[in-house]
This record gives sequence, C-alpha cells and structure tokens, in this order.
Amino acid sequence: MSAKTRTIWTFAITSAAVFMATLDNLVVTTALPVIRKDLHATIQSLEWTVNAYTLTFAVLLLTGAALGDRFGRRRMLVIGLAIFTLASAAAALAPSAGVLIAARAVQGVGGAIVTPLTLTILSAGVPANRRGAFIGAWSGIAGLAVALGPLVGGAVVSGISWHWIFWLNVPIGLALIPMARLRLRETYGPTNRLDLPGLALASAGLFGIVWGLVRGNAQGWASTEIVTALTAGAILVAAFVVWELRAVAPMLPMRFFRNRVFALANVASLLMFFGMFGSIFLLSQFFQTVQGYSPFGSGLRILPWTVMPMFVAPIAGALSDRIGGHRLMGIGLTLQATGLASIAALSTATVPYWQLVVPFMVSGIGMAMFWAPVANVVLSAVKPEEEGQASGTQNAIRELGGVFGVAVLASVWSKYGSYSSGPSFVDGMLPALWIGTAVVLAGAVAAFAIGKRRVRVAELVEAEPLLEAA
Repeated sequence: MSAKTRTIWTFAITSAAVFMATLDNLVVTTALPVIRKDLHATIQSLEWTVNAYTLTFAVLLLTGAALGDRFGRRRMLVIGLAIFTLASAAAALAPSAGVLIAARAVQGVGGAIVTPLTLTILSAGVPANRRGAFIGAWSGIAGLAVALGPLVGGAVVSGISWHWIFWLNVPIGLALIPMARLRLRETYGPTNRLDLPGLALASAGLFGIVWGLVRGNAQGWASTEIVTALTAGAILVAAFVVWELRAVAPMLPMRFFRNRVFALANVASLLMFFGMFGSIFLLSQFFQTVQGYSPFGSGLRILPWTVMPMFVAPIAGALSDRIGGHRLMGIGLTLQATGLASIAALSTATVPYWQLVVPFMVSGIGMAMFWAPVANVVLSAVKPEEEGQASGTQNAIRELGGVFGVAVLASVWSKYGSYSSGPSFVDGMLPALWIGTAVVLAGAVAAFAIGKRRVRVAELVEAEPLLEAA
C-alpha cells in the first residue's frame, strides 16, 4: 500500500469512527422529551441518559489512550468499536430508563477507547507538514456529527421511534471494525504500564461530584446525601492529583499543565463544552416542550447552530498553522458567548423562530473556530510520543465540561423552572443560558491568554543536535 493510499485510509477510518462517537453525544438530545414520556423518566433520569455516556466517556478517555499505548492502538480501536456497537444495540432494546442509562454508560466505555485513538492514529499517520489541515478536516467531520446529531435524532424519532437513534450505530460499527483491522498500521506508545489506582480515584471522585450536582435540587443541597457526595468526590479528585504527581507511570502527567499552552487550551475547552452541551440540553427541549415542535422540527431549528462546524472547521484548521490557533479559539469563544447571550435575551415562550436564527449561526461559527485548532494547539505542546496521553487528556477535559454543563445548567433550570407550562420552562432556561454565556466568555479569556504560540516541543528536541554542533 502506498503512503498516499495509507494516509487516505487512515483519515477516512478515523474520521468515520469519531463521527459515530461524537454523533451519540447529541443525537439523544432531541429524543429526550419522547423518552421522558415513553419511559416515564424524571428530569434526573434524562440528565443521566446524557451524563451516563459523557461521564464514563470522560473518565475513561485517559485509560483508552493508555490501553492503546500498551496493547496497540489499532487493536484497541477495534475493541472499542466492538464495545460501542454492542452497547448501542443494548440501548436500542432498553425497556426502561434504568436499562437505557446502563447501556449508555457502556457506550461511553467504547467511545472513550475510540475517540482519543482516532486522533493519535491520525496524527501519526499523516505528513507532518499537513497535520494541521488533516486535524482541521477531522474536526470538521466531528463538527458534522454535532450538526447532524439533533437533526438525525429528531428525524428518526419523528419517523420511526427513539430506539432507532441507537440502531444507527450498529451498521457503521460493523463496517468499521474489519476496515480498521485491515487498513490501519499498528503502533504503540512509550509506556506499557496502566495506572489503575489513578483510574479508580478519578472515576470515583468525578462520579461523586456529578451525582451531587444532578440530585442536589431534588434532595436538598444541605442534605447528608449531597454534602457527602460532593465532599467525597472533591477529596477523591484531590487524592487523584496527589497520586498522579507521584506515580511512576501516571495516566495524566501533571507536568503537562506546567506548559502554558497546554493548560490554558484545556481550560478553554472545558468551559466551551460546559456552555455548549448544557445549553443544547435545554434548547432542544424548549422547542418541543414549549413551542410544540416535533423532534425533527426541533432538530431542524437547532441546525443553524450545529451545522456551522461542517463548513468553518476545515478552513479554520488550515488557517491555524498560519495565524495561530489561540487567536481563532479566543475569537470563536467570544462569538459563541455573543450568540448565547442573544438567545437568552430574546427567548420567551412565544418568541418567533426567525429571531433566533442569527444568534444560532453566530454560536455555531464560534464553536467551529474554536473546535478546529484546539486539538493541534494541545498536541503542539507535547512530544510526539506523548500525543496519546495529551489527546486523551484534552478529550477527557472537554467531555467533563459537557458533563458539568448539563448537570449544573439542568440544576439551575430545576431551581427556577418546571415542565408545568411554557413560561415556567423559560423561567428556568434563561438563568441557565446566562450562566452558560458567562462560562464560555471566561473560556475566551483563557484562550486569548495563551499568547503567541510556543515552538513545538518536538521541534526543540530535533534541534538539540544542531545546537550542540554549533
């Protein structure tokens, strides 16, 4: 197989795999009102339908990258695709909210293996001088999944049933498994150790925090359950940090965060996904619950926001190598915050849809401008052999942003709103959207604070022999 052909196959397979995993982040959102009625689910159950996936996805991303380094990235990608495909079938067959949540958690395990490995395999399998363009195109494919998520979910729910939003993954997964096995080259990482104590501490700590956030309003923020969950979660996360500082082979090397570019890019990513996922979680329900649109109609109306990355991300990815990814990230988050603020200012129970189209488009353009360069900015801050861990870290942090965004903004909505009427729903949605706006704007500050892009660590390593010779 020629180098050019291998590059094309690598891009096609990794893009299709990340498309499938990313689609599942948002395909469920427009189905939530139907699932609520069909399975008699509470708002907490709806949150867990989203968060069961994103939480296991976020927590295990670093482990997925580590497993790829240890056992082979191609091999683990195939295993991750198999887990994701089987869990999708289980979700499609779920008879109750509890079974659906469990299946979604297993889907998250598969997605956590697939997603970081697609970026690592792609980064290693394309020419170095075109990496920014390829990663930008990869981001555009992921953006397409974001764009189609609410629309596909709504179309399937309206035309067939909500179960089929999960059946969609099965043929894609079954096709990708043999293609990945036959067409991708096997690669390994620099370490063969697994950080099981770190995984246990991170998983338990984050679960405790999210549990407390999701159940806080229902149980009371001063209740023993919530105080215990939040306190124990915070202690375990702190213990995770201490362990990672001392571990011989940490799954999250804390030294990465000494690099200004790496640290601030990940802070911006966390805050961006907080505002985006939390807002879409509520807006997708707003169009159905308040304005009476079908699931497909709801997905169609969110499309001006979510379709923008498909067009803008590839262009932004190519430009990031020339003008600096941090500038694109900062401008993008500023635009997204502007769009969210406009939506919050305009939204009422009876707002005409046309008034929201431009704010949606502005938010989408901003999201695309951020999304395209962030992966390349993060990977530029580490050595090539550390890209697996860096990719896993970046993906984990952004997904945690989505988990916290859904949990916090849904909690704010529960405090001030309800499903009893359209105006009551909006009463809860508006303060949640304003909080999402403020968080995204803080992300813009972090992105601009990165400053001039540093020289890639790998380039410094390669230059050392020349400097010594001089």
